[in-house]
Amino acid sequence: MKPTIKKDLAEQLAPKIIDMARARSMRAGEPLREEAFAKELGVSRSPIRRGFALLEELGLATKEPNRGYYLTCDASTIDISDKLLDADPFEDFYLRVVDDVLRGEVPTTFFEAELIRRYEVPRGQLIKVLNRLANEAMIERKPGQGWEINNFLHDSNAHIQSYRFRMAIEPAAILEPGYKVDEVAFAKARQVQQELLDGDIFKLSRSQLFQIGAQLHELIVRCSGNAFFLEAIRRQNQLRRFMGYKANVDRTRLISQCQEHIHLLDLIQSGRRLEAADFLRNHLDIVGRLKTAKEAKDELEQQKIIEGSVST
Repeated sequence: MKPTIKKDLAEQLAPKIIDMARARSMRAGEPLREEAFAKELGVSRSPIRRGFALLEELGLATKEPNRGYYLTCDASTIDISDKLLDADPFEDFYLRVVDDVLRGEVPTTFFEAELIRRYEVPRGQLIKVLNRLANEAMIERKPGQGWEINNFLHDSNAHIQSYRFRMAIEPAAILEPGYKVDEVAFAKARQVQQELLDGDIFKLSRSQLFQIGAQLHELIVRCSGNAFFLEAIRRQNQLRRFMGYKANVDRTRLISQCQEHIHLLDLIQSGRRLEAADFLRNHLDIVGRLKTAKEAKDELEQQKIIEGSVST
């Protein structure tokens, strides 16, 4: 019986491993060397091994006794994003906790015992969700005991600054002299955006919708070949995840975003990178303003509800 893979960390590393393999033009049958990937990604060999194990679980790698892991197909043909979008059995509970945190119903500092009583769930299930939130930078474990919510979540000015930062980084990535379109990944990204327009917008969970959008923007930046740009956008995606969860409730708004994403891909692929950079900068500006305005409106309505309940 195979041991259970700790997917929280493995799911973060697996796409990066594939990105590296694609950058190296690795082919089916080539070995995945723990030491090389660990050094490049700045982690120890143990988490890299977990990432390899997840790739094996997904059918993208195979493990040979006493030899290690090997790719089962050419890296250029792999799009791991759709394989990692499978529904988590704890997804509903995870989103319930997210909603309560975003609404301020979970104290800024809290203990596991408090949430176990609040949600009436087994400790193991709660720990899995808390670890996921910690990996996503929503919360962090305090020294000793207890957890603390990231102040960024309720700082509207930080959200605005995040989009301003992305407006500087992402268009600049498109204009990098070494920019090279990943044709296979672009085709897959266009297909996913079209599937959203064909109905997936109203079927997928908020976390899945956010992940699709984040992966598309990471793809566009990754093709710049600039590792510093890519690391910056990955960090931003991690920090803004929960603002995205709030905004994604209005799913009809995502229709125009998907259409704009497809147009952006077309501009880049046709070699009109200067036009694409301007289009992306404007896209981020508008989306950032809309999300910030919606968040402010939602917070005002929530405050009115709280004040109304107190007065009665």
